[in-house]
Amino acid sequence: MERKVVLVTGSSRGLGRSCIIEFAKRGYDVVINYLHSEKMAESLKEEVEKNFDVKAMVVKADVSNEQQVQDMVEKIIKIFGHIDVLVNNAAIENNSEFAEKNKESFEKVLGTNLIGSFLVSKYVSKFMLKCQSGRIVNISSNNSIDKYDSSTVEYDVSKAGINILTKVMAKEFAPFINVNAVAPGWILTETNQSIDRELDGTFIKSESEKILLKRFATMEEIAKIVFFLASEEASYLNGEIIVADGGSQNV
Repeated sequence: MERKVVLVTGSSRGLGRSCIIEFAKRGYDVVINYLHSEKMAESLKEEVEKNFDVKAMVVKADVSNEQQVQDMVEKIIKIFGHIDVLVNNAAIENNSEFAEKNKESFEKVLGTNLIGSFLVSKYVSKFMLKCQSGRIVNISSNNSIDKYDSSTVEYDVSKAGINILTKVMAKEFAPFINVNAVAPGWILTETNQSIDRELDGTFIKSESEKILLKRFATMEEIAKIVFFLASEEASYLNGEIIVADGGSQNV
């Protein structure tokens, strides 16, 4: 039986890496997309092929560059023949004071997070529609819903855009492609743990007090939700934004 293929953008590290491992664990061939972290991407490829009976492919592409996206998708189709699942995970942020922000900072964040998700979806969906089957899972954020922080406004705006994009694509690609999004809250990423160390262990503790479950999510927990949305178990979900923030309280 031919294995399914998943493309996860921005997957050399963080949540994207966890998604790659989760899908590989479930028997999917995986495509690892990166822009800067080539060594990490190649290391993940080796890890996946060593530990799971699947194939892994590494592709460098800037998701905000349409030609690079088109080339990436064509390479994947040439190697595997199909893409069954797309996870739009690639994202950046610019944490700075509102007065320091400018046109360039907005364009860079929106280019990767929002326009990138649109571009990859545009080219991948063409092949999914030919097969009349597919799953697209967008990575949003609970910041897109009711968190208003001026220091991350570009990121938050981009994720709010992801929510609308999810709804539009769910309608556009129906009934053949299911399009949903996961909107996580705080996750135990390397970045957040680094911030916690810089603040002498006070950051995660203080933020966890604002969450009903009193802790950050692990990357593996969010990856499992992503996989669920891509699975047959979620076959009747379409156009949904699944908030996974442990019951975050907007205080």
